Amino acid sequence: MKTDNTRAQMRKGVLEYCILLTLENKPRYSSDIIENLEQSKMIVVEGTLYPMLNRLKNEGYLNYRWEESLQGPPRKYYELSETGKLFLHELGNAWNELVDAIFHINNNK
Repeated sequence: MKTDNTRAQMRKGVLEYCILLTLENKPRYSSDIIENLEQSKMIVVEGTLYPMLNRLKNEGYLNYRWEESLQGPPRKYYELSETGKLFLHELGNAWNELVDAIFHINNNK
């Protein structure tokens, strides 16, 4: 069976949530976000990440700040805004409801 396309669509569906989760406890530079996601087997490329970070920032869920770097140009660090923290909490509730629904369906087949 070919599940690659379905798996890719499932990952896309939760990527926003995963990005916000990586920023829950501390600000991160974009390459740190990618590394954190990759360590969790969520593969994402810069071409996908940057537009999503920009959209989340424009929607008010993220803030960013520039920090000088010892290894080149300044770096942009992203962090959750207060609105982003509330949004993450709501997404967590939605995720838990989805997992519960799937668990229920799986146990009642």
